[in-house]
Amino acid sequence: TTQFTPTAHNPSGRFPSATFCVFLNRCVALTVASLVVKWRHGTVWNNPHTAPLRAYIPCAISNTLSSISQYASLKYVSFPVMTVFKSSTILPVMVMGYWLKGTTYPCSRYIEALLITAGVALFSLYSHVPTPESSTPLGMMLLTGYVICDSFTTQWQDKIYTTYGRQYVDSFQMMLGVDTTAILFTTASLYVSGELPLVVEFIQANPHVLVYNLACPIMSTCGQLFIFYTIKEFGPVVFTIIMTTRKLFSIGISSVVFGHAIQAKAALGGSLVLVAIGNSVRRSLTEKGSKKQEDDHEDEDHHHQEDHHQDESHHHHPLDQTDPGPAQQRSTEVPPHHATGIVLPTSVPTC
Repeated sequence: TTQFTPTAHNPSGRFPSATFCVFLNRCVALTVASLVVKWRHGTVWNNPHTAPLRAYIPCAISNTLSSISQYASLKYVSFPVMTVFKSSTILPVMVMGYWLKGTTYPCSRYIEALLITAGVALFSLYSHVPTPESSTPLGMMLLTGYVICDSFTTQWQDKIYTTYGRQYVDSFQMMLGVDTTAILFTTASLYVSGELPLVVEFIQANPHVLVYNLACPIMSTCGQLFIFYTIKEFGPVVFTIIMTTRKLFSIGISSVVFGHAIQAKAALGGSLVLVAIGNSVRRSLTEKGSKKQEDDHEDEDHHHQEDHHQDESHHHHPLDQTDPGPAQQRSTEVPPHHATGIVLPTSVPTC
């Protein structure tokens, strides 16, 4: 751990503001998102087909609160408590999906979530050297807030994709909307809390802290791109499973590369996770196979109906085909936006 020089208003020597860390993360991400959106769409805000800025406000606030709670909890909780909370986010995400969007999941999905949660918690706890750290009630409250806000954020982002169309909202537009409102929220929070003068004082006493303050936002911005893309393409539950199990694979690879021993309980936890993930993959492949068969049957029925209509058209007498009048011709004209092949939404959201 890097040692910093204590200041008059911060004798502990720790960085004084989790909110400022979140603020810097959002500033870097907003800069990248603005440049890419301008390059890809020709405009930053005046795109009538994407979601309006107000749609991002709920998930921007929850995302900011989630990040602040996570950073702040590091001072007040032990590693085992942090591990258990971070391993238990799958079930809250599923419950939040039902509450926000009415999404229901089969019992097998809940069983898989429980197995992954228990497995990751066992593997992480028994792969870590115990430390005499203790947890406080404030730390538990912060972690609870982190889990709730994080679950809300991913489900609300998926709701934006569903409501405004996944073809109209890409990952960079999602980042732009979320980080814009998040910057407004964190700026107000820094001003109200009075933390900004403390941050300036700490940076003046420890200029090298800027290296960490800039490295973290860059990595966070790269992470946001993968996060938004995964939520858009695979959904919030799959994303949460990936984030929960990544620690297991990183520790497992480290143990193999550096020859670290894995305890029996940790191995049991890893086995539970692999069984749950394996069953999830098998079920997904089965569902995709069944859906493909249904689509093939629908295509065959459609072809049979077309052949039947063609056979009937051959029996029509040529004299039965009359020349349509002007009124009929006007009624069959194709609207201009359909003639170009562009399908416009029924209601166009505006910023």
